[in-house]
Amino acid sequence: MSDAASPLLTDLYQLTMLQAYYAEGMEDTAVFEFFARELPPGRRFLVAAGLDQALDYLEDLKFSEEDLAWLQAHGGFTARFLDTLRDFRFTGDVHAMPEGTVFFPHEPILRVTAPMPEAQLAESRLINLLHFETLVASKAARCVLAAPGKLLVDFGLRRAHGAEAGLLAARAASLAGFSGTATVLAGVRFGIPVFGTMAHSYIEAHASEMAAFAAFARCHPGNVVLLIDTYDTEAAVAKVVELAPQLAREGITVKSVRLDSGDLARHAKAVRGILDAGGFPQIGTFASGNLDETQMARLLGEGAPIDGFGVGTHLTTSGDMPFLDCAYKLQEYAGLARRKRSEGKATWPGRKVVYRRYGDDGKMAGDTVTVESDPQPGAPLLQPVMQGGRRLIPRDNLAAARARCAEQLALLPEPLRELQTFHGPQHRPSPYPVTIAQALRDLAAAVDRQPH
Repeated sequence: MSDAASPLLTDLYQLTMLQAYYAEGMEDTAVFEFFARELPPGRRFLVAAGLDQALDYLEDLKFSEEDLAWLQAHGGFTARFLDTLRDFRFTGDVHAMPEGTVFFPHEPILRVTAPMPEAQLAESRLINLLHFETLVASKAARCVLAAPGKLLVDFGLRRAHGAEAGLLAARAASLAGFSGTATVLAGVRFGIPVFGTMAHSYIEAHASEMAAFAAFARCHPGNVVLLIDTYDTEAAVAKVVELAPQLAREGITVKSVRLDSGDLARHAKAVRGILDAGGFPQIGTFASGNLDETQMARLLGEGAPIDGFGVGTHLTTSGDMPFLDCAYKLQEYAGLARRKRSEGKATWPGRKVVYRRYGDDGKMAGDTVTVESDPQPGAPLLQPVMQGGRRLIPRDNLAAARARCAEQLALLPEPLRELQTFHGPQHRPSPYPVTIAQALRDLAAAVDRQPH
């Protein structure tokens, strides 16, 4: 079992609560929901992602003998409890918004219905998976909106916060509409197209820039993308123009040149001019170098002739907004609605559903959050995805999630497509209406009247 699949990849208090639940016989059905409390400043929407990994985790959840031995050695756990864990499995049901669905605050994107110990133990890892992939998919969607129709490649592995983060960021970016990734293992695991050419070290290692270009092109004749900013960008692209006819006679075509530093708008215009004047309008331009969605939008707004972008650090870390205020909270236990009432962190109780309405133009017009027994106009967003601990949807269905996200982004009303960021007193919430239905408000009031 990998570390990522271990049930010990959790917070200790999940295990201490687990023992207490079993000791008290508290194994009735619990309902937990994962949701975002609010949008981060500058965000107009979020994109649900990470469900596939969440279902993998639940379906495979079990304790190995090594896990049990560690818990015994750690102390604080009874032999009876550890023996119970030998047969521990997740046997519950899950409802969720399909990956790629756009969502908003207070809308559950995942609901777990299971015996209390099972639903509780899953909390930390489910938040870990859903939070991270949703965070990156939401950032990647903004990049897609900033550079429509452009080749977008994830360059973020080297700046990711760990190996799993690099892989799952590549997946989340692909889900949101990125063309591919530079991370090879993401291609193996998820079937994402993989892109890559050369680093500056390759150029520097050769006796001359021209020699490096020629050697690389002959070694990789089907994928000639040449990095041209190691020394002098404009001088380098002139060398490409000089070399390209010779390569063409050998049956080798230069596909693109890559810019990675400096004033990208100015360099891109100069490079495009040199390529066109040299008779190579078909050679594309690709840019990278600490880019994010606002920089790409600015470059394209300035008329920079760039055909594609590599986005790394700011994508994989969601640099401007590196976390979401999200939670996985108990909403029902033993048939009774439950509600957290902490100041600033109150939750809406009960099993909830989300209905989405569309306007006459086909665009998203508003959502309603309500209890399961209160149908509302619109399309329900949560669907059954697991029953009795077994999946109801295909595994690794990234292509479907990617298509769904593209459709969702196309249905966004124009104000939600804005990329401007706001902080502090200038922070503006999403202009999209999310209504809390009266039935849900009534349930919350009823729960509040109960003694605690």
